[in-house]
Amino acid sequence: MHSHLRLALCLGALALPLAACNEQAPSGSADQTYGPSPQLPSPQTSWIPTVNIAAAKGWPEGGKPTAANGMAVNAFASGLEHPRTVYVLPNGDVLVAESNAPPKPDGGGIKGFFFKWALSRAGAGVPSANRITLLRDADGDGTAETRSIFLSGLNSPFGMVLVGDDFYVANTDAIMKFPYHAGDTRITAPGEKLADLPAGTLNHHWTKDLTASPDGSKLYATVGSNSNIGENGIEAEKDRAAVLEVDRASGTWRVFGSGLRNPNGPAWNPHTGELWVVVNERDELGNDLVPDYMTSVKDGAFYGWPYSYFGDRVDTRVEPRRPDMVAKAMAPDYALGAHTAALGLAFNTGDLFPQAMAGGAFIGQHGSWNRKPRAGYKVIFVPFEGGKPSGKPQDVLTGFVSDDGEARGRPVGVRLDKQGALLVADDVGNTIWRVTPSMTSAAR
Repeated sequence: MHSHLRLALCLGALALPLAACNEQAPSGSADQTYGPSPQLPSPQTSWIPTVNIAAAKGWPEGGKPTAANGMAVNAFASGLEHPRTVYVLPNGDVLVAESNAPPKPDGGGIKGFFFKWALSRAGAGVPSANRITLLRDADGDGTAETRSIFLSGLNSPFGMVLVGDDFYVANTDAIMKFPYHAGDTRITAPGEKLADLPAGTLNHHWTKDLTASPDGSKLYATVGSNSNIGENGIEAEKDRAAVLEVDRASGTWRVFGSGLRNPNGPAWNPHTGELWVVVNERDELGNDLVPDYMTSVKDGAFYGWPYSYFGDRVDTRVEPRRPDMVAKAMAPDYALGAHTAALGLAFNTGDLFPQAMAGGAFIGQHGSWNRKPRAGYKVIFVPFEGGKPSGKPQDVLTGFVSDDGEARGRPVGVRLDKQGALLVADDVGNTIWRVTPSMTSAAR
């Protein structure tokens, strides 16, 4: 059965509390599903999945996340409309994609009603602002004093990257190119389509993230799957669940890495020069399966989805089975916890944070909707050594869920600003948070 229909039926059982829609008994900790060699339990399936949504509430007046010991956090900008990703221009201006899923023409009926209800409860049911906003901190105090609409009229934008004087935006269905000149606070020139991206009326994972190769000749776009485990037919997954390599001169593209259910946050490892992503893995195998992860993406590699996970662990729900694909599936580098919804990745290439954090990775975890107890809803840091993850994850920002289970905020994209501080997009709190070492003032 389609996962959305299962969800609709579960939510439609109004006589039952949401927490009763469980795939398995509650799990006490997600710690075992982190790291390079996670402890993976046996899969557990149920006709009705776990539904444990943290209702979107927003921050009370003066509220903010809890920073880890040795760190401080302040609001860089607030009052935004569903901010999802952040990009920093060479002059220090900060761009924010205010975006949400495009309308779904096939969202009618009881299934569509309850699915929209669930999205709304989680804070994802608002219309897309379809714009990029520019924030400028002219006096360097760590708070943006001015903002302007940088680009409007977009189509569920997510990824952004500047190469020379060309500014690229990954809409949900295409990569668009716009002219940019240093110091611009608004682009009014019409965009030029560089390349179409897999989309269509289904477009299950709508976010398309973006980065450029270090030499600027190629762009890399992430495209999520059109289903949980291919239940909409493998033909609906053509060129999806993948990272695409796009030639910047011609717009032609090829699949660079595949079998990645929902990749986001493409970033270059500063030590090895490899492209890394964070990936949202499949649902409905239990509270502790399958862990989301981050991994290097090797040219031509296959990472398992939908046929297997974490290498050769076969997902027996997927038909027809493909032992040939399972045999070549690569295991990812580092598990990030089951159902944590990792969406943002930024390597610490600055020198503001302690030297022990150099070269490690900040990760925004949007938070689970189908795990009990909930997981994610925080920003973490994973230390690296020699270009590889080298230790346990460390909390950076927590407190996004209140004691009574309401989501004050949900972190998405992460990025370092020009001073090396960490910027975090919070799409429920409608805020960009700025994190610094606590012994350092908000500006440097």
